[in-house]
Amino acid sequence: MTQNWRGRPLVSHEVIVNLIANTATRQGLKIKVELDEGLYPTGIKVSDQELATVHLKRSPFHGDWNYSVLPARRKT
Repeated sequence: MTQNWRGRPLVSHEVIVNLIANTATRQGLKIKVELDEGLYPTGIKVSDQELATVHLKRSPFHGDWNYSVLPARRKT
């Protein structure tokens, strides 16, 4: 994200969450958002082999940036 959004300074997580939550499209898309204040470990290394098991569906538009993470494939 940049330092501002729609000309509003991003001064806190609350401001960011509220700006995202108030996003809508003309077609009726509305966004639900909440701040997750959980603590998560950093520095975890994921091997290429582990990453290859993640079931991604890449978007036709910039699939390297836009993708969905789908449930794991079942082993048969």
